[in-house]
Amino acid sequence: MGWTILWILLIAVGAVVVIYLAIWLITPMFISKKVMTYDHNSKFYRWLLNSSTGIAMKILRVKIHTTGFEKIPDGRFLLVCNHRSNFDPIISWYALRKYEPAFISKPENFNVFLYGRIIRKCCFLPIDRTNPRNSMKTILDAVDLIKRDEVSIVVYPEGTRSKRLKLLKFHAGVFKIAQKANVPVVVATIKGGETIKDRYPWRRSHIDIDILDVFDCDQVKSNTSEQLSENARNLMLARLEPDGEEDSGQLG
Repeated sequence: MGWTILWILLIAVGAVVVIYLAIWLITPMFISKKVMTYDHNSKFYRWLLNSSTGIAMKILRVKIHTTGFEKIPDGRFLLVCNHRSNFDPIISWYALRKYEPAFISKPENFNVFLYGRIIRKCCFLPIDRTNPRNSMKTILDAVDLIKRDEVSIVVYPEGTRSKRLKLLKFHAGVFKIAQKANVPVVVATIKGGETIKDRYPWRRSHIDIDILDVFDCDQVKSNTSEQLSENARNLMLARLEPDGEEDSGQLG
């Protein structure tokens, strides 16, 4: 039994090494550092992203628990979620892999070794929140990707990670993506990713991803982006902070 376990571990480690070596060799050949975004969702790099992330989930000893996924509509959508941990995007894109999500993220993430290039080929979009014109271009690019049926879009309306684990104020402008693309808004919460750094490697981390509600196209069309933002935030608050406490700080 002992030798069997050892061989299984060696094979698993070997597989990880081979996969990451392949990523290291292949990625620079086909993805330029100079091209920040791509307008076509590469099936190959999507597979590469999902398979390597699946291995990372096992290594990190992450167990994902989901509820409400049956509410996710067919077709493309905008998903909004809270943000507590640097692990949130990785966990979320793996849990949502069936829906081919592309995240709107801060530009620094596109410089991460290897993965920065891979997420570009999966149509992830950088956003410069300090420049309104550039932010609007990102929103329009996201709308175009949805309309062309390349990906669904995931965005954190808080705009940054909440280090105090309290829901920050929302940037209502991100809801314009759904309005302009005429797609539903999926409202979700995630919690537990913030425990990984303290629990690993001795204990398993349990992550909860809950789909709270879906604003259909009629709701998206009949409400302003500010109303959609407020409604989504109230749903998240009720799930994450049922005691009524929230962060009253400035915009993220």
